[in-house]
Parts: sequence; structure tokens; C-alpha cells
Amino acid sequence: MLHRLSISNYVLVESLELTFDKGLSVITGETGAGKSVMIGALGLILGQRADLKSIKEGAERCVLEAEFTDIERLKSFFEINDLEYDPCSCVIRRELSANGKSRAFVNDSPVSLNLLKELGQILVDIHSQHENLWLGKDSFQLNVLDMIAGNQAELQAYQALFKAYEDSRKEAATLEENLQKQRQEQDYLQFQYSQLADAHLKEGEQEALESQREWLTHAEDIKAGLDSIEQGLSADTTGICAQLKNAVNTASQLQKIFPDMEEAHQRLESCLIELKDLQRDMERWSQQTEVDPQALMQVEDRLNLLYDLQRKHHCDSVEALMELTTSLADKLQYIDQGDEALAAAKKKMEEYHQKVLSAASKLSKKRRAVVKNMETYMCTQLQQLGMPHARFQVQIEEKQADQNGADRVTFLFSANKNVAVQSITQIASGGEISRLMLCIKAMMAEVSSCACLLFDEIDTGVSGEIAHKMAKLMQAIAMHRQVLCITHLPQIAAKGEHHYKVYKSEEGEQAISNARLLLPEERLQELAKMLSGDSVSQAALDNAKLLLESC
Repeated sequence: MLHRLSISNYVLVESLELTFDKGLSVITGETGAGKSVMIGALGLILGQRADLKSIKEGAERCVLEAEFTDIERLKSFFEINDLEYDPCSCVIRRELSANGKSRAFVNDSPVSLNLLKELGQILVDIHSQHENLWLGKDSFQLNVLDMIAGNQAELQAYQALFKAYEDSRKEAATLEENLQKQRQEQDYLQFQYSQLADAHLKEGEQEALESQREWLTHAEDIKAGLDSIEQGLSADTTGICAQLKNAVNTASQLQKIFPDMEEAHQRLESCLIELKDLQRDMERWSQQTEVDPQALMQVEDRLNLLYDLQRKHHCDSVEALMELTTSLADKLQYIDQGDEALAAAKKKMEEYHQKVLSAASKLSKKRRAVVKNMETYMCTQLQQLGMPHARFQVQIEEKQADQNGADRVTFLFSANKNVAVQSITQIASGGEISRLMLCIKAMMAEVSSCACLLFDEIDTGVSGEIAHKMAKLMQAIAMHRQVLCITHLPQIAAKGEHHYKVYKSEEGEQAISNARLLLPEERLQELAKMLSGDSVSQAALDNAKLLLESC
């Protein structure tokens, strides 16, 4: 239950601290006094998103804090999320800075906004004025039915299966789409692959061919040059080798009479040996060099093929062409094996689909099982709220399975005798919507683990005896749950065990909102004021006294 609420520098509130107790607490105040500010502050504490407008003008920081007691049931939540646990108390703090930063703490441990919101939904059920509009939404009606049926675990399991089914369906659809596109291109891919495969590409081939082409192109010049060099070395009388041989012989004769010629003789012999080897190389290379126009043509044709393939496929080397060949082969293999992959994907999808249908059927059975009790409860409560001929029905129709199951849920209602039930949005008035919502909240409170309910003007559109009966229902809820109710009706305000007044005061040039718990005599005055306005008459005081005594 909510034990303490502390607000600092929030909107119109400079500093406010209130303590709350069990039972039914009512909050009253003139329009614009700041009752919605308290709701907004509590909403931020429980994980709603904030903006800089939340910070009081001129302040650097806004601090909001709430203390909850009797939280033994939340032990597992604190353990799972690694939060400090105290069975007696839980303090949630939210800090907003003018620089746009926001921080949240649970028992002084920093937490994410998502975690805070998850905890907030467990601690407090806030019914805002706008929530009456939700009553006509299919999603809200389905959520109510699931809560009454206790479907939380089953719904989570179903949604996990449905997500797996959706993922498998998208996977199969993507696979089929890709396969269709590739099949349309299969002939072209096959043509490209065959052209490249038939080329029998080899790594380093282009460089080798270009070198060979260079040789063959200049073969005639190369052979003529080799022959010329070989002739210059080997000519019988004028060749270098013949002349050098004569020089070697002369040096050999000279060293007999001129010893210093010995080294020169050896060097001349070495030169002769080297030149004879060089002459034999020239002769051999000349014999190997053939002018072969046909071979040159073959090399040119091969190179032209490689160049054409590179240009066609936007590649800059034979190696890139070889990589493309492998890629095309993989794509063709994928297409060939695509039917098997697609069949496997569709089988997987169908298996999940059957699991989804089975889980949806279980959900539907649990939902249908509580419909009669819901209808009976709602009709009984609505009759007690001044609608003796009220009828309430829960219509469940089959639909294609989605993330919430295979049921379309519609709340049907009629307040008048001999008038057929219709969808709530088509037939219910504002006052009827308020009573319907209160009855639904009362029904949900019986199965909810939420210990605190906050009603923000749920009495919109009602007055008089109906307001009295709505207050009695809130009192009944408050026997098992803490109930906070913001109201403009004295009939409801009088039923509260604790009465808080929100008021606005002028401090300098600023309007400041504040609130406090009323004493018994102050409460009498407040109720009388709610009955008659600012000028409190004796009749209003007497009426207020009667309202309090009737409680």
C-alpha cells in the first residue's frame, strides 16, 4: 500500500508530503487546485515518461518519492531484479533535472525506467479520467477478461509461441521470395557460370600469357640479335673468341720469358671460358626462339577472352573472375536445393502454427469459462448502482489468431428494459460508462495482486443517490485494498475514512498547490462547501453532517 508521497518542485508544488493509510481515502479540491498534479507526480514515480515542463519554474531539480509498505508478495520481483529487499518498506525516488536528465531509484538502487514501470504496475492501479475512453477498446476489454480468467502465464506462453510462428512465417516468405527472384535469373546465372567455367581459368594465367605474348611478338628481332651476338663471338678469324684465343696463346709464350704475365694469362683464359659459355647460350637461345605466328595468335585469342570476361563482369583480374565463378556456382546450388530448404521452412512454420492454434484454444476455453460469472457479477453490481434493468454480456467471436489469441472480445450493454444489448461505445452514456468502469475495476480488484487503487474522478456524470451507491462499492473494495479517490461529489467524499484537501495559494507572484489531511471539523466544512459553494449555509452544514453520519 502507498504509505507516503513526497513532492518537491513539481509543476505548481514547491514542497508537499502526505501520509496515507488503509481503507478509502478521498481527495477533494476546487477545479485547478492541483489534484491532477498529485496524479501526475505519482505516475512519474511509477515509471511514466517526463519532460522539462514537470519541473517547477525557477527550480533546478524536481524530486518525487513514494514509500510503499506491506510488500512481502514482491520478494521474488526484488530477487529476480537484484534489488535490495525490505519486507516492510519500499521507497521509490524519481529525480528530474533542468538539464533534461532523469534518474530513478528503488531503495536507493538506480533502476531503468522500464523496470520502474514494471514495478509500478504491480504496486498501484491508477484509473485516470481518460481511462473511461479505454472501455470501448477491444484491447482493454480483452485484457479485463484475461485478468479475470487468470490468463497471465498462459498468455505469455502463447505470445512466445506466436512470435516464434511469426518469425518462421517471415523466414519462409523471405526464402520463397528470394527463391522466386533467383529462379527468374537462373538461366542468366547458368549462362554466366557456364561461360566462366568453360574458360577454365587459372590463377596467374594472365600475367604468364602477357609475358609470352611479348616474347612471341618480338621473336624475329630477338632471334636476329642472338644470332648477331653469337656470330660476333664465334667467327673463325674475326670473332671475339678466336682473337681472345690468340691472345691467350701469346700470353702463354710471354710468361715463359716474362713471369709477370702469369696472372694476365689466367685472366685471359677465364675470359675466354666465359665468352665461350656465353656464345653457347646465344646459340641455344637462338635455336629455341622460333617465329610462330600461330602460337602468337593463340595467345592473343586467350588474352582477348580473359579481357572480355573481365570487362563483361566488371572484374579487374582473373582471380576476381574465379571468385565470381564460385559465387555463381553457390547461387545455382542454392536454387537447386531451394525447394528442400523452402519445404523445411514451411514445415517449421506449420508446426508453430499448430502450436499457436492449440495454445489459442486453451486461452479461449479459459476465457469462456469465466464469462458467465463476469456477466452475473457485473449485472448485480450495476443494478445496485441504480440500473435495475442493466444487462451486461461478454461476446467472444473467433478470429484469425494474432498476438492476443484467436478471440474477438466485445462488452455488450443495455441499461434499459426491452432494449437489446449493444457495444458499450454505441449505447452507454457518460454516467453509465463511469458506473461500468467502477464495476469492472471492482471485479478486477478481487483477482488483482495490486494493493492500491487510485480513482481519478471515476464518478464523472453521476450524482445524488447513484454517487452514494458508487461510494458504497468503493468502500467494499477498500475492505481488501487501499483505495484513493479524487472526487467532486460530497456523497463520495463523505464515505472516505481519510479526507485530503488540495488547495492553491498565492505566494508572491506564484500560485502554489498544496494538500493536507483534514481534521473532523474541517472535513464538515469542506463537505458543506462542496454542497453549497463558498457561502456555507447552515442547511449545507446539516446536510454534510448527515452525510458523515450515514457512513
